[in-house]
Amino acid sequence: MTSGRTVSRKIHQLKITLLDSKPPIWRRLLVPSDTSLSWLHRVIQVAMGWQDYHLHQFIQGEVYYGIAQQDYGFLVKDERRYYLDNVIPLAGMKLIYEYDFGDCWDHMVLVEKILPFDPLMTYPVCIKGRRACPPEDVGGIGGYEEFLKVIGDPNHPEYEDTVAWIGKPFDPNAFDLSEINHRLAKLVIPQRKKRNPN
Repeated sequence: MTSGRTVSRKIHQLKITLLDSKPPIWRRLLVPSDTSLSWLHRVIQVAMGWQDYHLHQFIQGEVYYGIAQQDYGFLVKDERRYYLDNVIPLAGMKLIYEYDFGDCWDHMVLVEKILPFDPLMTYPVCIKGRRACPPEDVGGIGGYEEFLKVIGDPNHPEYEDTVAWIGKPFDPNAFDLSEINHRLAKLVIPQRKKRNPN
């Protein structure tokens, strides 16, 4: 029997797009609306293909959410205390997710829809996406574009060093939905016990 709590839960359909990527690198996700920003960070890392080697933050206008202990030099709200349904509760709302303050990988988090919770579904889940995640530490969007030029030209003077650095074949068009969902299935997002007052 489904509990009243489960019935009342909602799902955020999110489109995560790596800004300035051309052609766009993106993922479409279904995530429980009572997911904290801290857990959303983990979901994005898995869905996009990042390795969580670097710092991150969420930005909404002039409000920043991140790890409370980090000293950014300005006020950062504790991402563990804020949730999708009170930060971006409505379809059409947006949030920036920045990963790696050196390479500055900015992602647009767009709420496409608010859906009913389906007790037969496993959440979070990726339902669609396009293209591979850039390698870590490649140097941001500009560095990634140069990386693609180099590995696409065996005659480039930096080809051998770049191939050795990446260590394995890299296909910028690769997107494995089943592998992403296999990894997402290992994330057990805790259900919020009490609503955040903000």
